Amino acid sequence: MSKPPSKREKATSAASSDNTPPASSAEDILEPEDPATATITVTAVEVPELTEQEVSDRLHLERKVERAFFEAGKALAELRDRKLYRSTHKTFEEYCKQRFGYTRIAASYKIAAATVMDNLLTNGLQKEEIATGELQTPKMLTNGLQILPNNERQVRPLVSLEPEVQREAWQKAVEVAGGKVPSGRIVKDVVQRIIERTRIPNTYQLGEVCQILAKDNPKLRGKGGCWGIVNHVGEFSCTVKTWDGEYTVGLQYLKSYNYLAHECQQMQVICDRISRVYSDLLEETVKNLLQSLGKLNRPYLTAVEKKLLSVLELEYGEK
Repeated sequence: MSKPPSKREKATSAASSDNTPPASSAEDILEPEDPATATITVTAVEVPELTEQEVSDRLHLERKVERAFFEAGKALAELRDRKLYRSTHKTFEEYCKQRFGYTRIAASYKIAAATVMDNLLTNGLQKEEIATGELQTPKMLTNGLQILPNNERQVRPLVSLEPEVQREAWQKAVEVAGGKVPSGRIVKDVVQRIIERTRIPNTYQLGEVCQILAKDNPKLRGKGGCWGIVNHVGEFSCTVKTWDGEYTVGLQYLKSYNYLAHECQQMQVICDRISRVYSDLLEETVKNLLQSLGKLNRPYLTAVEKKLLSVLELEYGEK
């Protein structure tokens, strides 16, 4: 007769039927590692080098990003010069406002910035290469300009300078920035120092009649050739009153007519009469007539001009 199983044998048999592994001996039990002394294994991920084609693509795309403001300015200039907005809008200003959300000043600044960029760019490139944005390597640049602006704020302060001085100012700004692309603030400071260095004494007098020389100043667009009455004399500029408002104009954008005192008084009267009638809401033909009077290069009105102005004053009265 067989001997009944002991308690130990019963426990072993039960564990075997449950597929539960038998308990390990004290020697088989491993204590967890101390976090302070545990070793962490990091698998290195190899970053593949750029291929020659990828390097070329990167440079090309970076140039496109940097030149975005330049291309926008060039495009706006062509839209304006060819009047490609004329099928939907009466004026370029209205078109920019509705199509792009740009004010007249903003659009003018973008165009002026593109003009400055054109000046800083190489003359060794063909025009079609510049237009398509194929500028890729520093050796393609001239005038030592191997670092170019990449946004409009860096270019805007240069607008008021002559082309040769623009290049000088930009090179100086790059030097101040330690050989890197300078910020707009650095460029502005450099330009201000150049203006102070080359400034001429302000000899204009209150009440003097001056002609506005707009040149490439976007703030004076449409005012080239207009005359104005000086009503404030500053250190670097004058405030002049024209038929449609007041403008602060740098000395380099003014030219005195050298009228006699009584002739300046006559022009003051004419200016006041025109400004009382002028309004942006006037019909285009009336506005054009008043604007033409605002560009006279003589200190008087002809008999016909006097009659026309009198008719407009009766018709429209004071604004």
